[in-house]
Amino acid sequence: MSAYHENLIIFLTVSPLFFFIIAVSFRLLDNSALLFLQKDILVTSANVSVTSIKNQINKTDDKEFKEKLRLALLYRRLHRTCLILMLLSIPLMFTGYFML
Repeated sequence: MSAYHENLIIFLTVSPLFFFIIAVSFRLLDNSALLFLQKDILVTSANVSVTSIKNQINKTDDKEFKEKLRLALLYRRLHRTCLILMLLSIPLMFTGYFML
């Protein structure tokens, strides 16, 4: 086997784990519940819904708070994207495993 082929197989078998670690990192960066609590907005869960974040972005006049909420929304979207990429790369992992 060529070095390129071996590296491709390694990438295919490790890619779901890589995407999962990146997704967890983005989830940890999302601090939307803390942002709400700092502004004395009561939340019942640490997982604030996207609609609640969008509503607060539209309602608030504080530019700093608005930017922090937009950043939290971006982290939430990146988290979801990495999870989707992880799920899509699982069949590739099995393909790489059977190519060994």
